[in-house]
Parts: sequence; structure tokens; C-alpha cells
Amino acid sequence: MSGHSRWAGIKHKKGLIDAKKGKTFTRIVRELTIAARSGGGIPDNNPRLRKAIEDARAANMPSDNVKKAIQRGTGEIPGMTFEEVSYEGYGPAGAAVFFTGTTDNKNRTSSEIRKIFSSHGGNMGESGCVAWMFQTKGQIIVDKSAWKDEDKLMTVALDAGAEDIKSEDPDVFQVLTAPSDFDKVKAALEAVPIPLSSAEVTFVPSTMTPLKAGAARQMEALLEALETNDDVKDIYTNADIEPESAA
Repeated sequence: MSGHSRWAGIKHKKGLIDAKKGKTFTRIVRELTIAARSGGGIPDNNPRLRKAIEDARAANMPSDNVKKAIQRGTGEIPGMTFEEVSYEGYGPAGAAVFFTGTTDNKNRTSSEIRKIFSSHGGNMGESGCVAWMFQTKGQIIVDKSAWKDEDKLMTVALDAGAEDIKSEDPDVFQVLTAPSDFDKVKAALEAVPIPLSSAEVTFVPSTMTPLKAGAARQMEALLEALETNDDVKDIYTNADIEPESAA
């Protein structure tokens, strides 16, 4: 099983965990505020803000909440100040973990993250210790249950400039692109139309670290503990977590 495709599944589960814990809105509000502060409050001129608004709509966030979050970012109304942070470290068996987040208190967040790592068989590292293991790529996920014609997918994606199409995962196809070609490939697939499960410019590991049995369970516990932290936004790992039955 492809480790990164497996992680796509874990990222999907992250959304379910967030919904249960009522934390989706918190993360979206922070992203709206930071996006507006860094690039202005006009979505047409700010791709990051436009994406955050799309996420807010998908989560059924009230439009008034979206408006106020943007206004806090532009300074039109007062509000808490958040800053972006990133952390790196190692999980069980030395698997790399790299993630970004937002916080209003870096000291508190660093202490919480360090505790999560140490409680789940890992350790937080210095900046740059594992980031070099990841490449920035456009990643498009297509559920095999929604689209079964691999040849058609491959033809359209490669003709539009995709670098690779991976199909090892039993549940999804993974289309990888250079960041500069991401929008073009995404538009070509949507024009067919091929239904997309997710599409984003993200970090993709260059090599994978296979994990089985206890190490795999410990790694999933580490990832879930990070996911439930309010300050953690996006998590990336090169852990190739094998299913329990394959352990």
C-alpha cells in the first residue's frame, strides 16, 4: 500500500475527528484571519483567502463568522493575533513528521507539541531536521469508487502536464504535478469531468519509512494526538503505515 495514499486517508479521517470535537470552525477562522492579514481581504486578489472561504462554505460556517474573521485579519475590527508556526520531529522507527499550525502563544504550543511527541514514542527535532525529506507538489486524489477508468485518467492528467499517477492504493488514484502545473491539471480533470476527492499543493515525501504492528499503532496514536490539538493545521509524514491485517 502506498504510504502517501494511506496518509491521504488519515488526513480524511482528520476531518471526521475535527467535526466530532467541534474544532473545524476554530481552524478555519484562524486561516481566514491570517490569509486576510497576509494578502488582503479581497478573495479575487488573494488565492489563500479564496481557499479558506471555500473551506468555510464546505463546513457550513455562517457567513457572518467568515466576514468577522476576515475583518479581524484586515484590522477592521479588533481580535486575537495569530501567527504561523511549523514543527518537525521523528515518530516511532524514525519516521519523519512535519506540520504547520497557528498559535497565539508559541511557548505554550511548543510545550504541548513536545509533550505529544514524547508521549507517543517520538521526539521533536530542530528546524530543518526532516523538512528536506519532502517536496512541494500538486496532489490530486480521485476515489476509485467514483472513477474506475485509470487509462482515461492517466491520459488526461499526463496530457495536461502531470508528473505521475499512482494507483497502488486500493481506494484512490494519486495524481502528482509540479506546483506550477497544478491548476492546469486540476482544470483538465474537472473538464472531463472526473470527480476529485481532494486537490491541493502540498508536501510529498521523497522516501517512505515502513511501519508495522506496534510501531504502526503508536504512529497513528501520535498523529491523532497532533490532529486534535487546536494549534495544529496540516501534518505530513513519510510513515508507510501497513494495515493491521498485514502486520
